[in-house]
Amino acid sequence: MADHSIKGKTVLIAGGAKNLGGLIARDLAAHGAKAIAIHYNSDATRPEAEKTLADLKASGVNAVAFQADLTRDGAVAGLFADTVAAIGRPDIAINTVGKVLKKPIADTSEAEFDSMFAINTRVAYFFIKEAGIHLNDHGKLLTIVTSLLGAYTPFYSTYAGSKAAVEHFTRAASKEYGARGISVNAIGPGPMDTPFFYGQEAPEAVAYHKLAAALSPFSRTGLTEIEDIAPHVRFLVSDGWWMTGQTTLINGGYTTK
Repeated sequence: MADHSIKGKTVLIAGGAKNLGGLIARDLAAHGAKAIAIHYNSDATRPEAEKTLADLKASGVNAVAFQADLTRDGAVAGLFADTVAAIGRPDIAINTVGKVLKKPIADTSEAEFDSMFAINTRVAYFFIKEAGIHLNDHGKLLTIVTSLLGAYTPFYSTYAGSKAAVEHFTRAASKEYGARGISVNAIGPGPMDTPFFYGQEAPEAVAYHKLAAALSPFSRTGLTEIEDIAPHVRFLVSDGWWMTGQTTLINGGYTTK
């Protein structure tokens, strides 16, 4: 029977330097991963990537970091090739890369549309493709999407729209990779208390989201925390392998399908 534990496994995390990605890297290290490759996009993130890398190494993990703009032709394939060369074929591949834009459709430029779909859709597609090529049998593949896939709201057309495609990629890949025992899933967090969220929101919108979160069944005033999400990631890339082809919204009841 296949071993679905995290202990001794090799992991690749796109966007693994900071925020949720950084926490996932540290969490999987704490649960026994033997080797972790983290990706980051730009020089601006390098200090956080170096801090995450140092923390992983201090915990005894064989850790490496790679910088790449994954929207460039061949960049995702290059990331997987570099990972395999440095730490071996991954058992777990997680894509946390994303970009949010809050803007009316009438005000959205073609350049903004292209950027959103390049980062949220194109990168996700080719990450799923390369994971299918490079993951070990009985591997785990996970993409971070958004709980806006269960929302009825204006202004996020390019964000939710570009993430919606990943649901279909996930279902298709789960069918195509299933014969090798690879599970493929997506997680949609609620609005998270990270710079990723605040960069697009006015203070009154932040207050609204916090109020809406307080109306969830758990009545907690505040946004989703990255600590709320990491355990679900850990489950899906280990004992939760029997779930596949699914998009799960993790948000305390903030939205539901």
